[in-house]
Amino acid sequence: MEKIIKIIAEELSIKEKQVEATIKLIDEGNTIPFIARYRKEVTGGLSDEILRELGERLVYLRNLEQRKEEVIHSIDEQGKLTDEILQAVAIAKTLSEVEDIYRPYKQKKKTRATVAKAKGLEPLAKIIIEQKETKPIEEIAKEYINIDKLSEEDKKNKDKVVNNEQEAIQGALDIIAEDISDNSKYRKEIKRQCYKEALIKTKVAKDEEKSNYEMYYDYSEAIKYIPSHRILAINRGEKEEFLKVKIEKPEEKILTYIEKDILKGETQFTQMLKDTIADSYKRLIEPSIEREIRADLTEKAEEKAIKVFGKNSKQLLLGAPIKGKTVMGFDPAYRTGCKIAVIDETGKVLDYTTVYPTEPQNDVVGAKKELLKLIEKDEVDMIAIGNGTASRESEMFVADMIKDTSRDVHYVIVSEAGASVYSASKLATEEYPDINVSIRGAISIARRLQDPLAELVKIDPKAIGVGQYQHDVNQKKLAESLTGVVEDSVNKVGVDVNTATPSLLSYVSGINSTIAKNIVKYRDENGKLKNRKQLLKVPKLGKAAFEQCAGFLRIFDGDNPLEVTAVHPESYEATEKLLKELGFDKKDLKNKEKLEELKNKLKSINIETMAKQLNIGEMTLTDIIAELSKPGRDPREDMPKPILRSDVLKLEDLKEGMVLTGTVRNVIDFGAFVDIGVKHDGLVHISEMSDKYIKNPSEIVSVGDIIKVKVIKIDKERQKVGLSMKV
Repeated sequence: MEKIIKIIAEELSIKEKQVEATIKLIDEGNTIPFIARYRKEVTGGLSDEILRELGERLVYLRNLEQRKEEVIHSIDEQGKLTDEILQAVAIAKTLSEVEDIYRPYKQKKKTRATVAKAKGLEPLAKIIIEQKETKPIEEIAKEYINIDKLSEEDKKNKDKVVNNEQEAIQGALDIIAEDISDNSKYRKEIKRQCYKEALIKTKVAKDEEKSNYEMYYDYSEAIKYIPSHRILAINRGEKEEFLKVKIEKPEEKILTYIEKDILKGETQFTQMLKDTIADSYKRLIEPSIEREIRADLTEKAEEKAIKVFGKNSKQLLLGAPIKGKTVMGFDPAYRTGCKIAVIDETGKVLDYTTVYPTEPQNDVVGAKKELLKLIEKDEVDMIAIGNGTASRESEMFVADMIKDTSRDVHYVIVSEAGASVYSASKLATEEYPDINVSIRGAISIARRLQDPLAELVKIDPKAIGVGQYQHDVNQKKLAESLTGVVEDSVNKVGVDVNTATPSLLSYVSGINSTIAKNIVKYRDENGKLKNRKQLLKVPKLGKAAFEQCAGFLRIFDGDNPLEVTAVHPESYEATEKLLKELGFDKKDLKNKEKLEELKNKLKSINIETMAKQLNIGEMTLTDIIAELSKPGRDPREDMPKPILRSDVLKLEDLKEGMVLTGTVRNVIDFGAFVDIGVKHDGLVHISEMSDKYIKNPSEIVSVGDIIKVKVIKIDKERQKVGLSMKV
C-alpha cells in the first residue's frame, strides 16, 4: 500500500499524507463529492477533479498489484520463478510490462516453437544459441532425426516427426525465434525505440473518393508528436475502410540491438542466428508490437477525449439557469413540422402544438398566427430554439414573428443534443404519459433554458454531445467518467429535496436510484419535507447514506434556515455558536436587513482564532462563512447567461473583419466551435486564441462562455467560418 501511496502522490504532485487519508475515506465508503466538500481538513482541500483522478489511479494500481501476484504465483507453480523475475515484476509500472514478463510462461496455443519442443529439439536450440560448438551443426542435428525411432502410428503425425538435419535445425531455430519474441527486455527496448523514432503512416484504402479523411490519404507523423484527435480520426477512417494504417519502425536499429545482445563473434551460427532474429522480428515481434503501440496510442487518445468530453459536459451542466420566465420550447423540423411546448416558470406544461413554417409546407402565416396567440395567452417571455435540423430557418421565422408581438420576447438557441433520446425514454413516458413523443422534445428544450442541470441529468451523458469522437472511445470508461462529472455538478449546485425528480436525486452523494424513488414516494405520501432529519424516515436511507447526502439536499421554507445552505448537519452546532458569537440567530438568515449586517460581520472574522474557538477546521469555517453570506444562492448564477437574440444573421451578412459576440458550444483539442448566430458554428483554431502559446484550448475557454470573436475567413461553398479571439 505504501508503494501505491507514493506513486499517486508523485503523479498528482500532492503529499503522501493526503493520499493516505483520501484512500482511507474512499475505503470507508465515502463518495468523492462528500470527501471534496465535507472532508477538506482530512484531505488538505483536494478538489473533486484531483480526488476522481486519485480514485481512478487507486483502482488501476490495485489491479496492477493483484495481477503481479497472479503472475508470480503462476510462474512459481511452473517451478521457473527466479530472483530476476521477482525483481522485474516488482519494478513494472504498467499492466503491459507485467504481461511482457509473463509472456514466455503463458500457456501457448500450438505454434512452430511448441511443435519443435514436442519433437525434443530444445537441447539443439540451446547449442545454437550458446554458439560454442565447433563440430558442424549438421552433424549434431543428425542425433535429433527420429523417423526410425517412432512407431508406425506416430510416423503419421507430422508434429512428431524429424525427417532430416534441416528439419531439426529449422525446428531449433523456431524455438529461438519464439524465445527472442518473448524476451521482455527486448520488447521493452523495441517499444522505447518505436516511441522515440517510429512514424504513423496512412494511405488511402479505396480509390481517391471524397471523404472526411482526405488529409490522411497520404499522411505521416511521428508517433511521439501525434495529438489524440488525429489518432481517433485515423482509427475511425480505418474502421470505415477509407484508410490503411501502418507504424513505420526503426527496423535496422532494432535488429542491430538484438544481434548485438545475441551474437558472440563470427561462428558457424552467426548467419543462421541473424536470419532467425530477422524472422522473429518480422513474423512474431513486429505484428504484436504494432498492435500494442496502436492500442496504447488509442488508450491515451481516448483518455484525453474523455477528459475533454467531461470538462465540456460539466460546463454545459452548470450553465446559468433562467429563472422566473415562461418559456416556449421550439423543436425545429422540416416535413414533420416544428413541435412547440409552452412551460411556466415552474416547468409545468401550459400548451403544446405543431406548426409548419419550414419546407415543404412553408405555412409561415398560419404558424405565425398560432404562435402569436400562444405568446399572448400564456404570457411567454422567451423562446428556446433547438439547434438541430432546420434550426436556422426556424430562427429566421421566430426573429420575424416576435416583431409582431406586443410583449418583450427574446429567443435563445439551445443545444438539443439528446432531446430525442429523452423523448422516447421510459422516464419521459412516466413524466408525460399523455403527451406525444415528438412534443416531449420541445418540453425538454424549453426546460433546458430554465434549468440545464435538472433537465440534462435525465439524458444518458453520452448523448449530451460536447466532445470529440465520444462514440469511438471505450464506452465503459466514458460512462464512468461522465457519471462522475454529473455527480460533481449536481452536488456542487445542491438539490431541492421537495421538487427534485428521481433522476436528479439519484446523482446526489449517497443516494442510489432506489432511495431516490423512495424519497419522491415519501414526499408524495407525507407532503413536503420540513427538515433534513425526516430523510431518515425514508425506506433504505440509513445513517451512512444520510451522512453522505444531507449537506447536498436543500429544504426551502423548512424548520431550519440553515437547510437552504450547504452547511452539513454535523456543523449545525458550530454554525449556531458562530452566529451567536456575532450577535445573530439562524432565523436572521431569512431577514434581508439582518442578512446584510451579518455579511459585513462575517468579513471581519479572524479565521484562525474563530476556528480554534469553535473547535472546527479552518477550511470548514471558511465554507460555513461563505454559505452564511449567501444562503440559498445558486452557484450557477456566476456562469455566463445565454445570449438573448431578437434578430438573425445569415452567412451572406458576414464580412471578414466583423467583430461579433458568440457562445462557445464545444471545446476540442484543436480549438473551439462558437455559435455566432449563423447556420453553422464558426471555428476558432487554437492558433487564433491568443498571442501567447497555449497547449490546450481549455486553458482559454469553456463551453457556455460568451466571447468576442473576429471573422477572419468565410468559405461560402463549404458553409464554414473561421474566427479569431485576437480581437
